[in-house]
Amino acid sequence: MPSGNPGRRLLRGLAASVLLAAAVLPAALELAAPPPYDVIGARSPVTELAVPPHVVRQAELRTAGAAPTVDIRRTGAPADRITLVLLGDGYTAEQQELFRQQADLTWQSLMEIEPFRSYQGFFNIRRVDVVSPSSGIVEGDQSGRRPDSPLGMHFWCEGTARLLCADESATARYAGEGEGPQYLIALANSKEYGGAGGTGVTTLAGGNPDAGRIIQHEIGHTVGELGDEYDSAPADADYPNLSTLDVEEMRRGQQKWWRWLGTQSPDGGGVIGAYRSANGVYRPTADSVMRTLGGSYNLPSREAIIKQIYQRVGPTDPPVPAAGEVTGRPRLGVRPLRLTGARQLAVEWKVDGRVVESPAEDRSWLDTLGLTVPAGRTVTVTATVRDETDWVRDEAFREQRMTRTVSWRLRD
Repeated sequence: MPSGNPGRRLLRGLAASVLLAAAVLPAALELAAPPPYDVIGARSPVTELAVPPHVVRQAELRTAGAAPTVDIRRTGAPADRITLVLLGDGYTAEQQELFRQQADLTWQSLMEIEPFRSYQGFFNIRRVDVVSPSSGIVEGDQSGRRPDSPLGMHFWCEGTARLLCADESATARYAGEGEGPQYLIALANSKEYGGAGGTGVTTLAGGNPDAGRIIQHEIGHTVGELGDEYDSAPADADYPNLSTLDVEEMRRGQQKWWRWLGTQSPDGGGVIGAYRSANGVYRPTADSVMRTLGGSYNLPSREAIIKQIYQRVGPTDPPVPAAGEVTGRPRLGVRPLRLTGARQLAVEWKVDGRVVESPAEDRSWLDTLGLTVPAGRTVTVTATVRDETDWVRDEAFREQRMTRTVSWRLRD
């Protein structure tokens, strides 16, 4: 599960979902905070919803029934990957095929946007087929009514119409602990417009036409720990893609995305700078998926997501044979995690500090039969795997988390 302050992260999710809500609320509705703003996925003035304070709801523990689990995609051992766990709420036994279709759309939409597309080999995808006794979830404002679906999903969470919450305890029980890091994504059997990100459970309405674009935005909160870039978001700049500093202040103090300033945005949206939102907070680009559904992650946000991935997963699977002393002349191999696309992780081999060439096209192995080892002497063979992506400019982080060196001591 993601690390950090869950209450703080959910407040970020609340802000995201408040915006999602605003696009469909009638303008005549009386709300707490009335100034107009530009909403995610729309460019029309609407009424802003106040973001309520959050205390994680802990519903009374319900005994979760057994639910079939399906490994949709397995790229490696769960202990060495991040697992995205997709669960459904409000889907009856007869609607499980609908849930499967909507779950596939969810994870496939996520893997269509960079950097998740390139790094999809770092993720396993697992589905939990939770059967609900009745179809749908609580959609209207039914204060005081306890949701009776297995995951307790409901709109009007904390009094906000399109904020979609789940009972995190029940969802976690159905998901199981797993062997490695997990992110839980709960789909509601609903066509309403809403969701939440940055929490222990990322939520979305599986039947909404914008579900694929919503998950791209919400997972930015959850995985990248990103903030909302739209004008009406709370003026909280304590996120990697938000700042109270202008360009000169960032550059002078070497803060926030100072390494990216002046770089061309990959989506053709101009250069990385400091674009001021109406709330007074600066964002890196004029637009992005953290501002408008259907956009791209800007470069500082891509770097933040990649760094969070590497906080949880290393660049290699265990080597073969295991690191340490080896006898004879075995073939030594490393197993870099695979990227999608032409670029792969770089591998460099050395013998006693001297670079040697690997005959493998991907440089993943070295045959020690060709090495000269004087009788009675031990040589050290190392393989260094490094992610050299230009989407990361924090070289200290690259060296610490995105690079791994394996050593063998070879003796005749």
